[in-house]
Amino acid sequence: MSTSITSDRTEGQATQYRRMMEDISRHGTDLALEQVVADSGGWQRVLEHGDELKFAVAQTIVEKTRELSLSNQYANEEVSSNYTYPPEYQLKPFEDQIKAVASIFGLDPTSTLEYAGNLPALPDGAEGWFAIPSVDALAMKHFPEVTDPAEKYCRAVQLVHAKIAASRSFYNYRKGQITPDCLRVPARTVHAFEQIAQTQKGEILIVAAQLGLRHRGRSVRRAREVFVANEFGLGSLFVGAIVLTHPERYVRWEQLHTDCDDEFASDADGDFSNAPYLHWFDGELEFNTYWVGNPNQYYGLVSAFLPQ
Repeated sequence: MSTSITSDRTEGQATQYRRMMEDISRHGTDLALEQVVADSGGWQRVLEHGDELKFAVAQTIVEKTRELSLSNQYANEEVSSNYTYPPEYQLKPFEDQIKAVASIFGLDPTSTLEYAGNLPALPDGAEGWFAIPSVDALAMKHFPEVTDPAEKYCRAVQLVHAKIAASRSFYNYRKGQITPDCLRVPARTVHAFEQIAQTQKGEILIVAAQLGLRHRGRSVRRAREVFVANEFGLGSLFVGAIVLTHPERYVRWEQLHTDCDDEFASDADGDFSNAPYLHWFDGELEFNTYWVGNPNQYYGLVSAFLPQ
């Protein structure tokens, strides 16, 4: 399975990059030979630690290449933030999450538990593995008459909101607007879940994710702009499912809250320039939306990663 959601790099760019790296390698080697003062014993020690040097140089190349590849678009839509997760929050073992999702939504965990027995390495940037329900599985179980993918997603979000409301104090400022003409999934996220479906066939999916810390203080569209190649946003359905398995994630105002990576058109007019968020305020969890260009120190976009 591809580990990149987008593959816009051309063969010509790859060839040019390799040539550039060869030039950089020669330049770096010449510079080290010229500027590093060491006796023959010192140089021998360097040679004996060749693998360590190779790894360090490779990591620097990857990190710098990634940094330089990021767009500066919306770079002014970042604010400083020191907010983090509440101390009550602890990531639960994914086996427990799978069983909880199965119980909450009436889904079969068998295939997912089997898949969880041989998970790949946790991708860079992810905080852990999270269990979330499959949209198609929810549709088959709870509203089998719905066949349109956009309608399935919205009905699934409505179901998750109902489950949250049954478990804690919850207010939805967008009640009645969780419809395909107001709420939709970004193309990048759709494509990512298509790739996940190639290897995960269960009714419950396991994704490597982070719950906002990585993008805290960034506007939603700035966070999208700096996604790495295998990163994609998680929307209202999946963030809501994580709320159900990790209710301690939202317990006070003075904490980091979450932006959800859906596109929202408040007036159902085709202007999908807003995005949903979840926060805890005045004793309850609240769901609302705001403009994607609004950075806020209290919020961070939730995202997931394909295996590397």
